[in-house]
Amino acid sequence: MTLTFPFPAIVGQEEMKQALLIACVEPRVGGVLIFGDRGTAKSTAVRALAGLLPEIETYEHCPYNSAPGSEPIGGDAKSRGSVVRKPTPVVDLPLGVTEDRVVGALDIEKALRKGEKAFEPGLLARANRGFLYIDEVNLLEDHIVDLLLDVAATGENVVERDGLSVRHPAKFVLVGSGNPEEGELRPQLLDRFGLSVEVATPRDIEHRIEVVRRRDAFERDPHTFCESWAEAGAELRERVAAAQKLVAKIETPDAVLRRASEICMALGADGLRGELTLIRAARAQAALEGSEEMTLDHLRAVAPSALRHRLRRDPLDEAGSSARIERGLAEAFAA
Repeated sequence: MTLTFPFPAIVGQEEMKQALLIACVEPRVGGVLIFGDRGTAKSTAVRALAGLLPEIETYEHCPYNSAPGSEPIGGDAKSRGSVVRKPTPVVDLPLGVTEDRVVGALDIEKALRKGEKAFEPGLLARANRGFLYIDEVNLLEDHIVDLLLDVAATGENVVERDGLSVRHPAKFVLVGSGNPEEGELRPQLLDRFGLSVEVATPRDIEHRIEVVRRRDAFERDPHTFCESWAEAGAELRERVAAAQKLVAKIETPDAVLRRASEICMALGADGLRGELTLIRAARAQAALEGSEEMTLDHLRAVAPSALRHRLRRDPLDEAGSSARIERGLAEAFAA
């Protein structure tokens, strides 16, 4: 079994770690976009999520990770097997992937050997009830982006080809990472991400030394390194599981709702998705802190990542979206 770098061992990048934990607690936030310099633990953090997520209940042989009691897909009721617990899936969608690999296609082996017309599920089926990760998401081909937009909007993958007609659930948290120097993201896909995070190369010498020290220790002896962080990982896993149970019980005071709308209006955020994401992320942040009520502090903590990518561009303002948000928050909370 290949070991992954432990999530708690990642040095710094607090906003990125916060956004990923929020997505674990509240999938309705809509996913996380991580943009920044190369070598800043973007992929490391996402792949480490698998060690934090509680197991899911599904059928032993079900390729769709169907929940117990759900309707059979494509007549697979007999082949599902018994109900078991499996790790929450974290699936990589590589660049250059074909459409058939993403959505699924005719099972050629069964067609040739047995003459059966059977469906071979794709990556969207594997990612159902889990996470779908796209590295270098800004370089993804347009037709694959269009597929993801359709599935993200409906929560279902529909395949009508080669004489097949298959419909299966494909509800996942979309996580993308990339380097902005290599191109921008299409606005339609950018809008589908609930949270947007900027990561940068650390400028503090002690910080850099600690990053290199931990990474080197992991590569030299991954088993020992992971064991040394096992307790911290278990504590964080329990915190996430507790927050997942608590988040649905957290009330949203009217004062917080009003302030969320005031912030979005002051910043000129497009649409109402900003308010919804802001409230959901703040609720998840409150759950992670063990609080039973959302406060303005929770709102302020998540506002930059929830709104950074929703601002209209101002050619006369060179400060950037992060600085504009901080300026807007300072004005809103000073009122």
